[in-house]
Amino acid sequence: MNTLDYFVLAGTMLSIVIYGLWKTRGSKGLQGYLLGNNTMKWGTIGLSVMATQASAITFLSTPGQGYEDGMGFVQFYFGMPFAMLIISLVVVPLYHKMKVYTAYEFLERRFDLKSRVLAAFLFLLSRGLAAGITIYAPAIILSSMLAWDINATILIIGVLVIIYTVSGGTKAVAETQKHQMFVIMAGMVVAFVVLISLLPEGIGFKEAVLVADKMGKMEAIDLKFDPTSRYNVWSGLTAAIFLFLAYFGTDQSQVQRYLSGKSIKEIRIGLMFNGLLKVPMQYSILLVGIMVFVFYQFTAPPIFFNQAGLLKGYASQYETTIKNIEAEHSKVFAEKKAVVYSLVQAEKAGNDARVRQLTVQANVLNEQQKQLEEKVVALLKKVDEDIYEKDSDYIFITFVMNYLPHGIIGLLMAVIFAAAMSSTSSELNALGSTTIVDFYKRMVNSEGSDRHYLFMSRLFTVFWGVLALLFAIFASQLDNLIQAVNILGSVFYGPILGIFIVAFGVKFVKGNAVFIATVISELFIVYLYFMTRNGSLELGYLWFNPIGALLVVALAILVQLVMPGRKSATPIT
Repeated sequence: MNTLDYFVLAGTMLSIVIYGLWKTRGSKGLQGYLLGNNTMKWGTIGLSVMATQASAITFLSTPGQGYEDGMGFVQFYFGMPFAMLIISLVVVPLYHKMKVYTAYEFLERRFDLKSRVLAAFLFLLSRGLAAGITIYAPAIILSSMLAWDINATILIIGVLVIIYTVSGGTKAVAETQKHQMFVIMAGMVVAFVVLISLLPEGIGFKEAVLVADKMGKMEAIDLKFDPTSRYNVWSGLTAAIFLFLAYFGTDQSQVQRYLSGKSIKEIRIGLMFNGLLKVPMQYSILLVGIMVFVFYQFTAPPIFFNQAGLLKGYASQYETTIKNIEAEHSKVFAEKKAVVYSLVQAEKAGNDARVRQLTVQANVLNEQQKQLEEKVVALLKKVDEDIYEKDSDYIFITFVMNYLPHGIIGLLMAVIFAAAMSSTSSELNALGSTTIVDFYKRMVNSEGSDRHYLFMSRLFTVFWGVLALLFAIFASQLDNLIQAVNILGSVFYGPILGIFIVAFGVKFVKGNAVFIATVISELFIVYLYFMTRNGSLELGYLWFNPIGALLVVALAILVQLVMPGRKSATPIT
């Protein structure tokens, strides 16, 4: 990065923060701080909901996912429009009627205090950890690529977020997220256009799609039912719906985005706007990653994209071995490049038999490249056991730093920082709200003034911000980052969703039964998670969501049937 890049990056970030502070000047009272005085229109709601979900991990990891695995990840989002429809029709009217600050207030009115506290606690646990990941994930990659100190990078992201989130509350989060989404989408469009222009002469977008298709990257639909597969159409239309229902219907970081809506109509339009736009948005981001893959069919890719990790290998006793493997990697690349060029020409000439022959050759050579890359990874792991083995999160940022013009590099860095700030601000805002409403105001001090609660809300938001920074600083590396966040959510979201399903749909079940069922189900899901981690069980993590939710429902009904005559649940008013 040069001076122009830093100017673009700093100017974009500071303008977003200053705009958020200016738009929310004069925000007073707990109602205004937590719900923005219910003034948000559908456009702000939709963009805020989208920005909350679209963290920096999305824009670092998703292109890498497209590069490595192709378009299949888009199936994960197929269930979102249906989840948004269910939430709009069932959940939104009830939350709006009850005028709740958090989703968990509803549970006390339906069941009892301990059910509310349990759900709120599970949220604080899962989202508190996730807040640290959403800061740490981009920080470790940016610090590696920019040669910045990782703790300084974490602090830059975290402190900026804390400033405007603590100052303006929900409205500041929503207002800044509108502009963050504009920066994010503009940056990705610019990156895509420049990327296509960098392809060699004779290779345009049409030819790039052809190459990607022949090399297995464009298949977006997998109809095979396989519970061990993370992404297929069945998991996207069934298991993922449970995840989205839990995330958008019970996770306060999302619920608070639309609780601030002006009316039920505005909320519903905003949610459906997000649900319908999310699939094409993710498709587009994956397509960027696939085009980066095509670019590296004509331009030699590094054997390991995390250059900081590769340098450790060069400084070890394996230097000669690694460089020999790199030489072989370059040789295979040159051979594959010639095959891919011939493949394009054969397609243009309409020679189908030749196309099929060259497609097989290209994929065989591509597999040889992967095997060589895996050999280097194995050596690097011997040098440093904690090295970040999953290299895909460095692919897009490496391309940006090495091939995009200055100024645009700064804009893409701003995209990543803006995405990190947008998701983190929502999380901190929701963590502070849940702490003040569901714990402090309900169980510690129920007689405080509005001014006191406003002060404590800001204090709790700072607390969670500092905790997230500490977690980010001391976090250890995880698997592919976007999957890490989704896995973390899946471990907790199923049982939380189960509580709400019982609350909405199984009227005879009372608080004690649902509390016992939720505790048992959460422990079982954690057990399943560790079984999959150690290889004892093959199960895609998305299935944790329906298993956890349905287990809560089944156990709650069973427990209620064997313990009749309990006190009725508090009626909903």
